[in-house]
Amino acid sequence: MPHNGQKPANARKPAPVGKTAHDRRKSRNLAIGAGVVIAAVLLGLASYTATKPEKSGGTTVKEAAAGGAPSADPQAGVYPELEKLARRDAKDPLARGRADAPVVMVEYADFKCGFCGKFARDTEPALVKKYVDKGTLRIEWRNFPIFGEDSERAARGAWAAGEQGRFRQFHEAAYAEGAKEKGFGADRLKELARQAGVKDVGRFVEDADSAAAKAAVKRDQEEAYGLGATSTPSFVINGRPVSGAQPDQVFEQTIEAAARSAKSAGGGAK
Repeated sequence: MPHNGQKPANARKPAPVGKTAHDRRKSRNLAIGAGVVIAAVLLGLASYTATKPEKSGGTTVKEAAAGGAPSADPQAGVYPELEKLARRDAKDPLARGRADAPVVMVEYADFKCGFCGKFARDTEPALVKKYVDKGTLRIEWRNFPIFGEDSERAARGAWAAGEQGRFRQFHEAAYAEGAKEKGFGADRLKELARQAGVKDVGRFVEDADSAAAKAAVKRDQEEAYGLGATSTPSFVINGRPVSGAQPDQVFEQTIEAAARSAKSAGGGAK
């Protein structure tokens, strides 16, 4: 069955290594706190049978609406609990755009995910130019490594690059065509860091293997697991879940609907 999101090969929800009983309780509490209905909505991100952008020359916006495009009602499919996922931390090195932008898109992604790479190369640059650069949109990255040790290393490397202000450049290098096929071993990560213009590669290596990097990645993972997300890429745009590497129009319509709603509500950051 075609997919426009990517799952691990065993198609089961991956479990974080060494997850303790406390961690499991915390995940359960997060899901319960967001509401069972909300968790069920995001669990639906794992199923993309209604949205097949790669089939037969692409998917129309009407067909893709089942997975993300807004209805005539700007609040349809918007969940206040999910809007709270936006951190709006002005010092977040993994975020792009104004902290007070009216629209925040939270992206859960893995550097080993082919569809995440497709979004990064084919869709995100246009969204940045059209919405981020004009102050309408903020993109908040969440490391959601689900494909094993390589994914984990890449996620920690991305965090470490961010510590030296080079996350976006690392992101671009790691998602370049053919990059994931080379893997994310120790030497490869150093090569990507150099490509990204990281000044102190020695510090980068230390940061990537630090407790702080592991904690930051785990925080993002637990957030995604608590929501029931099992596939990448997954997005939440001002409380509206959008599944997979959708056509550009789906993201544009969703962002514009969210911007109109924020304007009518009289605010950006909450």
